[in-house]
Amino acid sequence: MQRDFKSTSFEHTKNHKRKRRSLLVGAISVTAIVTLAVIAPTIATATKALLPIKPGPMAAATSATDQQGSDQISVTLPLPESVAPEASASHTVAAADLQPGKWHSITVRSGDSLSSAFDRIGLPPSQLQAVMTLGKDSKILTRLHPGDQLKVYTSQDNHRLRGLMYDIDESHRLEIAQGNGGLSSQIIENPIETRTTYASGTIDSSLFLAAQAAGLSDNLTMELANLFGWDVDFALDIRAGDQFSLVFEEHYLHGEKLRDGNILAAEFINQNRSYRAIRFTDSNNRSAYYSPDGKSVRKAFLRSPVDFKRISSRFNPRRKHPKLNTIRAHKGVDYAASRGTPIRATGDGKVILRGAKGGYGRTVIIQHGSKYNTLYAHLNSYARGIRNGTKVRQGQTIGFVGSSGLATGPHLHYEFRVNGVHRNPLTVHLPDAAPLPKQYLSEFSQAAEPLLAQLDTLKRTTLALNSQ
Repeated sequence: MQRDFKSTSFEHTKNHKRKRRSLLVGAISVTAIVTLAVIAPTIATATKALLPIKPGPMAAATSATDQQGSDQISVTLPLPESVAPEASASHTVAAADLQPGKWHSITVRSGDSLSSAFDRIGLPPSQLQAVMTLGKDSKILTRLHPGDQLKVYTSQDNHRLRGLMYDIDESHRLEIAQGNGGLSSQIIENPIETRTTYASGTIDSSLFLAAQAAGLSDNLTMELANLFGWDVDFALDIRAGDQFSLVFEEHYLHGEKLRDGNILAAEFINQNRSYRAIRFTDSNNRSAYYSPDGKSVRKAFLRSPVDFKRISSRFNPRRKHPKLNTIRAHKGVDYAASRGTPIRATGDGKVILRGAKGGYGRTVIIQHGSKYNTLYAHLNSYARGIRNGTKVRQGQTIGFVGSSGLATGPHLHYEFRVNGVHRNPLTVHLPDAAPLPKQYLSEFSQAAEPLLAQLDTLKRTTLALNSQ
């Protein structure tokens, strides 16, 4: 009887403990379920945030589990609003499934090829072969130049190429990316924006200082001087109070200025005389500058053949020769310049003499049609390719300043002859180039009208500022 009581008591105690254990397990299970329900969205959100974001209006959704049998999940997320539009232009490389890797910036060296560039970062030859089989886009990479930049995205161990970007020029980029089907390429075009702007100024001491004050680049200032260089000698004729105005283009990429464009219209007032030029492009895509009445701004001859420091001797029929000490007519103009300064042909023509000519030393004579010829003397050397019979273009370099012959120092002696008669190169009337063909006059007038109106406005503004 005692044994039965103990047995009953033991079974009761055993059953009581079993019930308590079941209740405890149940409570833990409920707590775990509630906790999981609370934190699961947070885990999901964190997972999304850690996945790579792909540019474009919406990234392409893919499942890495389906593709590779792994546990990685790709989700579709919009491009963050903070990314600038230009940042999404590189959508080929950036939109690829960029697995963990690293970027390399490669500067092309002299003698480099794509193969040697890949070697430097450890990419195997198989990756080069994969790029070269992409078609005509990748052929661009066979013509790399020193200084070119390559941006390459590789796997962490540098054994696989996952992306490449190469700026072909300022508006085109080659992009290669690793996708599900292997490497692919495309050329992205970044359109260049052209804006029209204007500037004006008044010269106090020099054109370059006045142009800098007006915000013009040195290149644009040189273009302005070259444009009116047939009528104005910018080394001798400039006076305080001379004025300039111009309407010109500027080129922009992604809102940042790349460079200056063409001068569309310009005016230069020299010693109260106005010169105007309008750019016009005909149906054959040939561009030139014309005066408002359709005459070519370009003359058949440049006023001066060299960039000089000063005129050391002018045209003078009764000059005393500095070396011979006798009265001998100086039938040209001497331009003092540094030895080696390029000498330009002042007009189109044919070289009829290239060689030594007595006291002239090394000399070039150019025949311009049947009426005109020009002479260039005391050269240090001749430009490559200049020989008897060579045809030359206006502005082409024909030689370099020196002091050969009877010369006291480096300078260019320049003569201008009309029908065999010497004329003063500084004052001779230069013949005009061909005017605008008649069939374009109406179109030119319509294009020139708004540009001339802008020049008038700039002129009035400059005069008003100068009167204050």
